[in-house]
Amino acid sequence: MTLEQVAHRAKVSTATVSRVLNNASVVKTSTRARVVKAIEELKYHPNLHARHLAGGKSRTIGMIVSNMENPFFFDIYKTVESDAHAAGFEVVVANTDYRSEQLVASIRLMIGRRVAGLAVVVSEMEPALIEELTDSNIPVVFYDVGAPRQNITNIRVNYGRGIDKIIDYLYSLGHRKLGFVGHHAMLGPINERVKPVLDAVARYPGVEVRTAADADTLDGGRLAARALLASGEQPTAIVCVNDIMAVGALRELRERGIRVPQDVSVTGFDNVKLSEFCYPALTTVHIPRDTIGHLICDTLLSKSGNNAAADHEMVIDPEFVLRDSTGPAPGR
Repeated sequence: MTLEQVAHRAKVSTATVSRVLNNASVVKTSTRARVVKAIEELKYHPNLHARHLAGGKSRTIGMIVSNMENPFFFDIYKTVESDAHAAGFEVVVANTDYRSEQLVASIRLMIGRRVAGLAVVVSEMEPALIEELTDSNIPVVFYDVGAPRQNITNIRVNYGRGIDKIIDYLYSLGHRKLGFVGHHAMLGPINERVKPVLDAVARYPGVEVRTAADADTLDGGRLAARALLASGEQPTAIVCVNDIMAVGALRELRERGIRVPQDVSVTGFDNVKLSEFCYPALTTVHIPRDTIGHLICDTLLSKSGNNAAADHEMVIDPEFVLRDSTGPAPGR
């Protein structure tokens, strides 16, 4: 169906149909009712992309994430989507699955769509892509990637501070042999998550740490835990890069008859809902995904509205969440 057909059915001009679609107050109530009835009868769907081009301004926010299977990313997306809809914007999302080539394609797709703003919540960003985004003049918010530049704001979690809290607590329980479960070790920004662990461990005498990595999935956590256990003496605690991998590690330990936390303690990171409901409930670090989502949307909408939104870095300090998956080291 076309705009012209709706206008013909309602016996009005196409301009009047457009005013009704844009909720303009100048249309009489009786005329508006006639147009709405014609739209419903003809099952007309406006071409939003064409309307944006005609109006010269997009009402769409773009969002690129690394892994929509991980609830961490999905929780942020849900908040951005809810806030955007409340402001009359749509959200188009792209999932890279940690593939750099897919990230390049997604960024260029978003630039081509002339989105009003772009949220980049990924871990595989390259400096050249940051420059490309800067040159596009599209307002951009990064999560935990790069430094603030022109037209770009960075929201960063103090990951090192969260790891410090975990290591400090495990040390107080007598743990001296640790394992670290990470993911996508070949990607530099993610592999850097190991450094805060090594730095934290270095501050405590007699503490050793071994590392293993796999995909950012439940199965990946299971396989990384399996690799850790096969690499030598069993650790008394396993620190996981996020909750999803921690839940996978719990599965591997359970199937081997290794008790948590009596034999091995396990920690996660992010505090996604699953961490409360797995068994045992997961000691983790809380990252406020709703706060991140609100900050992303507020910043992009401010910039797309040409308000003077400063380009800066917002740092979030994570909170330690103690649950049942951690306990004293064996023999303590």
